[in-house]
Amino acid sequence: MQARSNIARNLLGATALSVGFAAPSFAQDNPMVGGAPMMADMNIVENASKAPNLTTLVAAVQAAGLVETLQGDGPFTVFAPTNEAFEALPAGTVDNLLKPENKEMLVKVLTAHVLPANATSKAAMQMITDDGGEHNVTTVSGDALTLRMDGDKLVILDESGGTATVTTADVIQSNGVVHVIDKVLLPK
Repeated sequence: MQARSNIARNLLGATALSVGFAAPSFAQDNPMVGGAPMMADMNIVENASKAPNLTTLVAAVQAAGLVETLQGDGPFTVFAPTNEAFEALPAGTVDNLLKPENKEMLVKVLTAHVLPANATSKAAMQMITDDGGEHNVTTVSGDALTLRMDGDKLVILDESGGTATVTTADVIQSNGVVHVIDKVLLPK
């Protein structure tokens, strides 16, 4: 229970931390995610629940007890792994993470996908350029991610040496922004 309240406090209190990202523009049209329309006036959980390619992520957020937190004010940036990203993990990993006795580990993995800011791709790319080719950010879990460009694609490196590519960027939410990614980011 203590770990859960610390995570919630970190998620809610982390907005005071600045990672230097600009606020998103709500004038743009949101991309579809998994064929489902994403609405800028809905929160992260509401929109993710509509996307058929994010069902594993939604189930994991529910199992971790993070639904209420990710429905909060934010702002949050979520790097959202698709079902295929979860399926690419070694056999049994997702089932193991979803077990009640592994909730703390699940929370750690999920919050390693969350930044306490609105981080649009345009702002991230500018910071990557300004920082000489890569930009480091700290997730809500306290883990480090490195943002880079690969051509015109935004790439995220995790502490375990894994690399995820943003496949759908700038899905604006009422409490932040979501970038759909093709791999699960893993903390050390």
